[in-house]
Amino acid sequence: MADIQIKKGHDIRITGVPKREILKTPTSKCVAIRPVDFRNIKPKLYVKEGDTVKIGSPLFFDKKNPTVTWASPGCGTISEIKYGPRRVIEQIVVQLDTQEEAVAHTTYAPGEISSLNRIIITESIQQGNLWPFIRQRPFNKIVNPEDTPRDIFISGINTAPLTVDLDLTLSDKQVPFQAGINMLRQLTSGSVHLTIGKNSTCETFTALQNVELHRITGPHPAGNVGIQIHHIRPLKPGDIVWTVQAQHVATLGNFFLTGKFDPTILISVGGPSVENPIHLKTRIGVQLETILKHNVVGKNNRFISGNPLTGTETELDGFLGYYDTTVSVIPEGRERKFLGMLAPGSSKSQYSLSKTFLGTKNRKFPFTTLQNGSIRAIVPIGAWESVLPMNILPNPLYRAILARDIDEMEKLGIIECDEEDFALCTFACPSKINVGTVIRQGLELMEKEG
Repeated sequence: MADIQIKKGHDIRITGVPKREILKTPTSKCVAIRPVDFRNIKPKLYVKEGDTVKIGSPLFFDKKNPTVTWASPGCGTISEIKYGPRRVIEQIVVQLDTQEEAVAHTTYAPGEISSLNRIIITESIQQGNLWPFIRQRPFNKIVNPEDTPRDIFISGINTAPLTVDLDLTLSDKQVPFQAGINMLRQLTSGSVHLTIGKNSTCETFTALQNVELHRITGPHPAGNVGIQIHHIRPLKPGDIVWTVQAQHVATLGNFFLTGKFDPTILISVGGPSVENPIHLKTRIGVQLETILKHNVVGKNNRFISGNPLTGTETELDGFLGYYDTTVSVIPEGRERKFLGMLAPGSSKSQYSLSKTFLGTKNRKFPFTTLQNGSIRAIVPIGAWESVLPMNILPNPLYRAILARDIDEMEKLGIIECDEEDFALCTFACPSKINVGTVIRQGLELMEKEG
């Protein structure tokens, strides 16, 4: 066990933090998966509009790696396949039946899973169409099932604003979560690492076997799996590690125990424009209108699938992203305040990372989407470095990416990076630079040239 203390970072004090209560979402009429949300794949459809599918039926596969397929999160009829430019598949919508059925596969007793060999486990995940739940670093893309990862990492703590409370979420998932851990342990030549909060008492985490348990403390991005990898066992050139979200570990474990894919997840709904910030029991790909009905205040709001730092902007009739477990609603900031931080009383209403204003340490703020400025020349005053808890120089790395200097990018540690780990750099940047987007451009260049 390692005790990790993160000193750099920042916990954004935003209003609308979800309460530690769980409600059940009203029944959704439809669910969807967006192939465009998955990096570096070429989707090929198994279905067409009008086809009927069960929960767990394959919807499409990756032409680059046909063993990777996507399971339907609902049982019903394919009501829409939306195409974008150049016939890119953007969205597959399933209109749900009132009585749903799931595809059945082989079941295993809890004690059997640890004795299964890698071939059986790999084939079972493939038959269940569940490989997309497992991603790899570097590049944060879906894994190649033929690879053997050095280690597998799971984050058992969320620190991003408005995110789901994993202690609450997994408190009753001891058996499927342990089954998922036992299954993952057979897929790696190294260890399965789970990192939880320093004060976590969730028995689902603390009573686990076949896992290396770590405790972490500190501000966001302490909960990011990339930060945890960096502090536990950093990536080296040629290394491949796999990552799985904590809720998906239980989903995979439940699949082996029951032989069926259960798309149920717990999500958080929050933000300044949410009347009742809460945790909800729902499913992957649910329509946001079902979640937010009668729970949004104001007319001009931005709907985000994910947390405010790394989520994807969508519409009220849009759908929850495949990996997202948070829905954020933030008012649109359309008007800048006169004189800004120089206006009378601004010390009580302005948010500051640098403690410019007194008396605001513990206050929460009703953030809007306003950037309070436009993109300008970079001023290297250490704003990025102050919120990045990695032994990486973000400013030189940023410049190396813009120069397309692959050797320099590699020397500066880009293989350890992902844009979510640099989201706070974007938030803190006085020049309004989207640092995470540039990091992703560098990773795509590395992968293409590699």
